[in-house]
Amino acid sequence: MSSRATLEFIVSYLVDQPDEVRIEEAEDGDTIIYDLIVHPDDIGKVIGRNGRTARAIRTVVKAAAAREDRNALVEIVD
Repeated sequence: MSSRATLEFIVSYLVDQPDEVRIEEAEDGDTIIYDLIVHPDDIGKVIGRNGRTARAIRTVVKAAAAREDRNALVEIVD
């Protein structure tokens, strides 16, 4: 599973409105930057308490990207 598919899978199960999830992708060398855009009501669910959920998402996506010999950054857009 690619890092983008991993991110889509995880986030779509966390939010109440999975149809509103958008992921914009940019490349900077061997690094992929994912801008995660969700419905405003779901931002809290993606970030979690003290950012724990966001940190966990970033860790899993980074591990999935490492399998592709790439780096990945996930930015949550308000």
